[in-house]
Amino acid sequence: MEDKGETYYKSNEEQTKWQSFKKMVWNSETKECFGRTGLSWFKITLFYIIFYACLAAFWTCMLVVFYQTLDDNQPKWKLDSSRIGSSPGLGFRPSPPDANIDSTLIWFNATRNDTIEHWVKNINDTLKYYRLHNVGKNVQTCTKEQTASKERVCNFPLLEGKTEPCSVARQFGFPEGKPCILVKLNRIFDWIPVNYDSEPADLTPHLKEDFEKDKVYITCTGENSADKDNIGEVEYHPSQGIPFMYFPFTNQEGYMSPFVFVQFSHINRGVLVNVECRAWSKNINFDRGDRLGSVHFELLVD
Repeated sequence: MEDKGETYYKSNEEQTKWQSFKKMVWNSETKECFGRTGLSWFKITLFYIIFYACLAAFWTCMLVVFYQTLDDNQPKWKLDSSRIGSSPGLGFRPSPPDANIDSTLIWFNATRNDTIEHWVKNINDTLKYYRLHNVGKNVQTCTKEQTASKERVCNFPLLEGKTEPCSVARQFGFPEGKPCILVKLNRIFDWIPVNYDSEPADLTPHLKEDFEKDKVYITCTGENSADKDNIGEVEYHPSQGIPFMYFPFTNQEGYMSPFVFVQFSHINRGVLVNVECRAWSKNINFDRGDRLGSVHFELLVD
């Protein structure tokens, strides 16, 4: 049984703790709240207000100075002085569904519309974007003599009509088992292609016959010997070369990246083919390991 003296001691101890807490919150003898007088609290509050105001003002000034170094129309660092570099890469459409965003496989069954629908819609959405934005007073029809400038861009014609093999009217060849893949040059600010001094040694014999200056050529082949056997003949629409007149890109309003439709008209069905597409220009570096100047995807037609 607990002793009365012990109970009194505990009660007295608890009372002492409570009194100490109340005294810490407000000490009536020294007129202090949490160990500080009203004047002390005023001084420290004023100090931190001034301190953080100065800190915010300094940060704002630095931000203003930083923004003065930026240009709304062009990057500060361009070409070789930038992280992007001076050698454009390639991109392709259609891109895989969001569920397989990391995949580069284009698979479909030519007899099943449900396997075709996504690919056709993806390309069509890309072309809709071109139709919507490649218009305006600064968009002009260009020639070899009249090229893109810092103010004006060249109109990029799209393939329309049922007679065009890579048109939306023919669903870009997918129902026929002859898919058209859109291959485009990625944008690099102020980049201008350069002609070769002489034809590259590794250029395909077929292209060597038709090789013209003032064009960036696109070639798509199988990556390995087996892929080359299964890929069959490849066709390019409207042509294999992208004229120099579409360059440079300088953030002009209405600018659209030029592209080529690559049609795989004779690809072997039921076989997965690794495809490598490459751009040809003297100032486009090519490295298969780092995917410089090229793009890779797999194509499987059932």
